[in-house]
Amino acid sequence: ILMSLVFVLTALQMDIQWSTLLQGTFVPSLPEGSAFVALGLVGTTVVPYNLFLHASAARERFHGRGTLSDARADLIIAIGLGGLVSMAITVTAAQSGLTGVATAGDMARQLEPVLGSWARILFALGLMAAGLTSAITAPLAAAYALSGAFGWRTDLKTPRIRMIWITVLGAGALFAGSGVRPVSAILFAQAANGVLLPLMAGLLLYIANDRSILGDAVNRRTANVLGAIVVLVATVLGVRGVASTLGLG
Repeated sequence: ILMSLVFVLTALQMDIQWSTLLQGTFVPSLPEGSAFVALGLVGTTVVPYNLFLHASAARERFHGRGTLSDARADLIIAIGLGGLVSMAITVTAAQSGLTGVATAGDMARQLEPVLGSWARILFALGLMAAGLTSAITAPLAAAYALSGAFGWRTDLKTPRIRMIWITVLGAGALFAGSGVRPVSAILFAQAANGVLLPLMAGLLLYIANDRSILGDAVNRRTANVLGAIVVLVATVLGVRGVASTLGLG
């Protein structure tokens, strides 16, 4: 939370061209050769496996005790805050003059306008906190997804769930301790997420219109139009990202 606030405050301290920012927000464009990075950005922001994690968590939290409006309020707050922080990170990177990020220290330069010489230290602490939270949620999402695929009981106390959770977490720890520079691997993994996203989003949109599952809670027209736009954008980015990687465009 502290690191998110620092990024937002740093962005507000900078000389932002608001007209350019609004234009880029509502009329986005992709510079030459940036399709793969854009695909990775989408993949890390809207991670496909988080759809399974959210579905499982929402079922446990709201089943019999809440309403669809409660779940929507949760989503609006969470996605809104996440989008704000993502925009702040992008703005501070653009304003800091960064042309590439090879290490975490490079990214810490974005925070120097507010933190000064403390930027690297506090960014390292924030990165560690973000890593710890991801180390909890990402393996948990994998455990939920596999349990659902095999029809197992999705209870965190069951040995199967815990074994998958520990295995995924252990694999990540081994990779992190191998000494391999992770930036390229992380970008590739997130780009793969971006390729899978339209498939998962399309399936989710289909289920959201299935009355045999949802009854009267199926999507309305506005939700379907917005959902179709998301699937279309994700598909275009996925195709362009793959084509760029293969040298086809």
